[in-house]
Amino acid sequence: MLNRFAPISALISGCVAGLFGFVAPAHADLRICNDTDVLAGVAIGYRAESGWITEGWWHVEAGACKTLIEGALQSRYYYLYAEDAQRGGRWTGAVNMCIAEREFKIVGFEDCFARGFQVAGFQEHDTGNQSSWMIQLTDRQDQTGAAAGNAPANASAPATGN
Repeated sequence: MLNRFAPISALISGCVAGLFGFVAPAHADLRICNDTDVLAGVAIGYRAESGWITEGWWHVEAGACKTLIEGALQSRYYYLYAEDAQRGGRWTGAVNMCIAEREFKIVGFEDCFARGFQVAGFQEHDTGNQSSWMIQLTDRQDQTGAAAGNAPANASAPATGN
């Protein structure tokens, strides 16, 4: 006797198997999402084996996300500085690090001017040693004046931990 439900169960099994076959693996990384209506230029700072590093510029389109560091995060603290490319606004914090006008990767945060760089205030982000982290740039302000989703730094120098 033929099982009249066999074609349906085969179809369902095929769909379920297809769904699991196309599931992408989870990626660990540092992502910036621009929840504004303007282009943002983004710079980050972090501790590496070679010392403190700042690098930029990533251009993050309005309403888009961009991965800045691919793979599992190696530091606990990451620092963010961003500029609104159209209205001149900034996402800043209390941690001073070096930046440059054009694309850059700078080792160290001391003597920025003497080394030919500019200084900008970066926001500290404590990832709690998570392997993946996302930061959102928004237009909204919280009570401290920092962009919502971006906690202000509470120190004048980078945290000493990873």
